Amino acid sequence: MKALFDLHTHTVASGHAFSTWNENVRSAKAHGLLAVGISEHAPMMPGSCHEFHFSNSKVLPKYYEDMRIYNGVEANIMDYKGTIDVLPSFIEKVDYIIASLHKVCIEPGTTTENTNAYLEVMKNPYVKIIGHPDDSRYPIDYEELTIAAAENHICLELNNSSMHPLSARKNGRENILKLLTKCKEHGTMIIMGTDSHYDGQIGLFEESYKILEEVDFPEEQIINTSLENLKLVLNRDL
Repeated sequence: MKALFDLHTHTVASGHAFSTWNENVRSAKAHGLLAVGISEHAPMMPGSCHEFHFSNSKVLPKYYEDMRIYNGVEANIMDYKGTIDVLPSFIEKVDYIIASLHKVCIEPGTTTENTNAYLEVMKNPYVKIIGHPDDSRYPIDYEELTIAAAENHICLELNNSSMHPLSARKNGRENILKLLTKCKEHGTMIIMGTDSHYDGQIGLFEESYKILEEVDFPEEQIINTSLENLKLVLNRDL
């Protein structure tokens, strides 16, 4: 099994990443991807780009050689009601939205509060990916999360960077095992993302491959294995 695309990547525009848009795209091509997505952090992340950045994505090419390029956003979930910092003025201008909990934007709550934040954001028709739901700082009910994601046709992210030993997120691998077990049980779709903040990481899913093999996860529940599956997370036909 090989991932054909990586939709969770960041450039210097996010404020705390280290590569340019061109470097990301070229690295994705060099690593054999057929499609890549640039998902800058939304404006409430300190140091990230203004909404004008996303509105102006029309100037960017849609292809690099034969590789398709998508421009998304990693939205911040701002409260336990699922509010995100992607304004109506540009929500339709991005190709896809990843919705994530980040400590600089929302303080961790109880298991019920954190889970509710995810359940509520799933009601947003433009949100089709939940980013890195694997952080012990934000305890969640994986049974409830995976059932709701399956019912709402939402993809849960298997975030490769969460398994890095220096990741700020806590107990990533342990929580990903719980997540994958419940996804397998309930038929919930997952999407692998590198969450790259440096171009050399794009498309490299070695830790993800290992953990998927460990739990014998069904390939048909991993959307990265077919370009056709992009329709499950894009906000329009592109």
